[in-house]
Amino acid sequence: MPTANDRKVVLVTRKTRLEDLIARHLTAAQARFYVEHLGADFSDYEREHEVYRAQHRTTLQVLEQWGRYQIIDRSFLPNFIFGPDDIVAALGQDGLVANTMKYLNDHPLIGLNPDPARHDGILLPFAPRDLAKLLPEVAADKRGSQTVTMAEARLGDGQVLYAVNDLFIGARTHVSAIYELTAGGAMERQSSSGLIVSTGLGSTAWFKSIVTGSLAIAGSFGQPPLLSGYEALPWDAAELRFAVREPFPSRHSKTNLVCGRLAPAEQLRIRSLMPENGVIFSDGVEADRLDFNAGAEVAIGIARRRGRLIV
Repeated sequence: MPTANDRKVVLVTRKTRLEDLIARHLTAAQARFYVEHLGADFSDYEREHEVYRAQHRTTLQVLEQWGRYQIIDRSFLPNFIFGPDDIVAALGQDGLVANTMKYLNDHPLIGLNPDPARHDGILLPFAPRDLAKLLPEVAADKRGSQTVTMAEARLGDGQVLYAVNDLFIGARTHVSAIYELTAGGAMERQSSSGLIVSTGLGSTAWFKSIVTGSLAIAGSFGQPPLLSGYEALPWDAAELRFAVREPFPSRHSKTNLVCGRLAPAEQLRIRSLMPENGVIFSDGVEADRLDFNAGAEVAIGIARRRGRLIV
């Protein structure tokens, strides 16, 4: 193992909204015309960009003092190979931290919040200026961390996708997803808007919104149920939760297996009955997905690898 100061730091960054607009419209002037023509405030995009670039420069100054480092855009994460002793830092929103973590295998991950006024920063406990103090402690394994349970989707052909928050299994478009679902020894054919499988971290976000919406809809047709009984899981919980979105009952589709829990030894198995547009993606990033078309089968459970967020 290399000494503390020899450990490489990999900084994961993202494009700002302004950079995405310029990439789409070719110039800043055309991007401004597009945004202002729609009645939006282009200066807000500029301010966000300026703050992010300033914090990027601050982070880079620390890394230059540290020694070995590499900067990659998040779009390269699916194909990037991390060294076993790398320290990883993510400069961006909470989603960037989650998207980075699923490609790591017990690597220490530092979440850096470039703009606390914009980002809640649940996964971003540090500012870029904190990095100079953090790196020696992390490199020497003297800094605490929070373990994060991940979910795993494994296709029959060996392809694997990990999730820090959620896995989505369904159709790419607004058509119904058709599949066979097996859980707890029971199997049924379903037609729905797809399934969500959430980790402990994900149980505080998308999964909670599904529960909230379902209870509110049910309440509108009777006595409103209380959400006070819902409890999110700890980030390191050895459990996954799943929910079927908008299940449709018919002569050919059932709605008995609409939600449940998966313990460490349990799996959710799904066989696609969709001729096209079937997908599995994680943490809201559809670009990095697995095709899930007719005949494909996926097994979903708790992943062996864990996330390690520096705190």
